[in-house]
Amino acid sequence: MARNVQVVVSDDLDGSDGAETISFGFDGVSYEIDLGEKNRAKFEKAFEPYVQAGRRISRSRRPGSARTTGPRTDRAAIRAWANENGLNVSDRGRISSEVMQKYEAAH
Repeated sequence: MARNVQVVVSDDLDGSDGAETISFGFDGVSYEIDLGEKNRAKFEKAFEPYVQAGRRISRSRRPGSARTTGPRTDRAAIRAWANENGLNVSDRGRISSEVMQKYEAAH
């Protein structure tokens, strides 16, 4: 028995057919979105000034992929300090830049 499977990619914003997957990064995080021709044009127009002014980097040099700048921080110590000083910080995950700056200023 033969099967014919067809994948239709639709626009993530308006649901229109014929979309393409667009990859982009922001603030060290990579994203993908499926956009049709109309929304892709809007996306490109919105990002154009930033792309023109930005620097292109290779995938191997993506910021955050190889942390060679600065000493490694003790996240457990920062969390303990934050809790002792009444700052809201979770037991796991990212520590906000605000808490990091306050910790650095105190030490």
